[in-house]
Amino acid sequence: MAFAGGGSSGDWPNTRSFAVQVLVGRWFMVFATILVMSAAGATYMFGLYSAEIKSSLGYDQTTLNLLSFFKDLGSNVGILSGLINEVTPPWVVLSIGAVLNFFGYFMIWLAVSKKIATPQVWHMCLYICIGANSQSFANTGALVTAVKNFPESRGAVLGLLKGFVGLSGAIITQIYHAIYGDDLTSLILLIGWLPAAISFAFLRTIRILKVVRIPHELKVFYRFLYISLGLAGFLMVIIILQKRLDFTRSEYGVCATIVLILLFLPVAVVLKEEIYIWKKKKQELEDLSVSQLKLVTEKPPNSDVVAPLPISQPPPPTSTTSESQQKQEISCWNARSIFGPPDRGEDYTILQALFSVDMLILFFATICGVGGTLTAIDNLGQIGSSLGYPKKSISTFVSLVSIWNYLGRVVSGFLSEHFLTKYKFPRPLMLTLTLIISCIGHLLIAFNVPNGLYIASVIIGFCFGAQWPLLFAIISELFGLKYYSTLYNFGAVASPIGSYLLNVRVAGNLYDKEAEKQMRAMGWVREPGEDLNCNGVECFRLAFLIITAVTVFGAIVSLILVIRTRKFYKSDIYKKFRAEAETAETEMGPLPANGNGIAQSNNKG
Repeated sequence: MAFAGGGSSGDWPNTRSFAVQVLVGRWFMVFATILVMSAAGATYMFGLYSAEIKSSLGYDQTTLNLLSFFKDLGSNVGILSGLINEVTPPWVVLSIGAVLNFFGYFMIWLAVSKKIATPQVWHMCLYICIGANSQSFANTGALVTAVKNFPESRGAVLGLLKGFVGLSGAIITQIYHAIYGDDLTSLILLIGWLPAAISFAFLRTIRILKVVRIPHELKVFYRFLYISLGLAGFLMVIIILQKRLDFTRSEYGVCATIVLILLFLPVAVVLKEEIYIWKKKKQELEDLSVSQLKLVTEKPPNSDVVAPLPISQPPPPTSTTSESQQKQEISCWNARSIFGPPDRGEDYTILQALFSVDMLILFFATICGVGGTLTAIDNLGQIGSSLGYPKKSISTFVSLVSIWNYLGRVVSGFLSEHFLTKYKFPRPLMLTLTLIISCIGHLLIAFNVPNGLYIASVIIGFCFGAQWPLLFAIISELFGLKYYSTLYNFGAVASPIGSYLLNVRVAGNLYDKEAEKQMRAMGWVREPGEDLNCNGVECFRLAFLIITAVTVFGAIVSLILVIRTRKFYKSDIYKKFRAEAETAETEMGPLPANGNGIAQSNNKG
């Protein structure tokens, strides 16, 4: 795309040409990804509407936790979305995710609002699994694409985008109050249509781009980070005020409007970068024109001598050719190469990565860490009720988790990137520290420290969020980006496994046993369909002591990965991507007119 002349001052591009440059540019793609991620965290709002499902359909805590497990299963089992993304452009994955999101949550809304006959438990499990599975499609189509487009800033990209996923619960809550008031049933409907609409709006914007080296790339992501911190700060203040004061619908509308303004503020960063790109390209064209003019006007001596023809380069050695052929013959599922993986940091095949000791260690540590924190998050409502906290406080816990979940993601993403670049501090060690810190939150719940649930919500929300950018960055660094779509989603499978073991089998069962024990002690008989409620610290004490022990064991296991990869993280792990970007720039010649390298890879359309 070429520019159609300058503006009236000669310093600004043609409006139409510049608008096209912005819309096809890589920074607008980042903005589109931010919006998709900002609506992709509906699964983290389960604690807000789970009580509505429980009371409307008459579930006990074990059944509700089973529903929560299928929610986690759907949101984290994204192998299918990863495999689809390996062979199709991202818009296909985003489209499928949008359809799944609307169908799943719309069916739940129909059931809870009694617009259809009460479905069986397995129907509800299926609906929430389908609806939550859309999150894996959004992550694969948007987040994985952004990581591939900015491989040298992957920690910052993962932290930023995962941070917006963490904020999405608080963002959607403000929009919900502005549109529907306090009707929790309508919240489920909003979760169904809003993420789907955003994904459809940016289907063609989010795509794979050629990697272009941008010296100040990380600084741009820091600008996005500062805006997101402002958004998180506003949400934190407004959530505290809303819990202390009774807001009217119009006041909720004002809050939602400010949230949307802050959410769209990154467009200013996009415009600034595109203007910079245009000016840089304009200067390069002027310099090129001056150089060509000098060649024409200044006739060099011996100009009558005919220049010799360029000598053609000899073909590459046969050994190099044979090596490349061997690499091409190894497919992503080739079983013969499973136990002969390349060096860390090179592109592993899917089977090589799945059967590697590094992946098994990382997977087990994540099961222990994420499973425990997710159990706490999904049961915050019941934990608060059993410990005697008022309803307004329980709503505050959910909001605190959302905000600190965001902070954990951005801090771990940006901080680990900074420490890795400057001090060669290994990301697996940061994961170990995160697991240890999360144990403090579990113990505060287990022993019911006065007002400890507020502190526990902060710690657990932060640690839960911090684990995800670390996990996905480690996978991309150890096993390469070639099959990252699939490996990313395999890593996420650890979450539902941990949730089932620690949430359903441990916390849910122990809660119901204690509740039945209390009912028998009081001489009550539970009627079919009646809620099963437990009161007192005994409801969750044993469960969270077990969770603490499991998390400590996971931290010890993760230390093995730290030892195994210490040499790798002491090396220059991004050297490969810098070389590839320089080679691509040499082959492409001068940057295209939009300066964004918009040519797409062959297999992505």
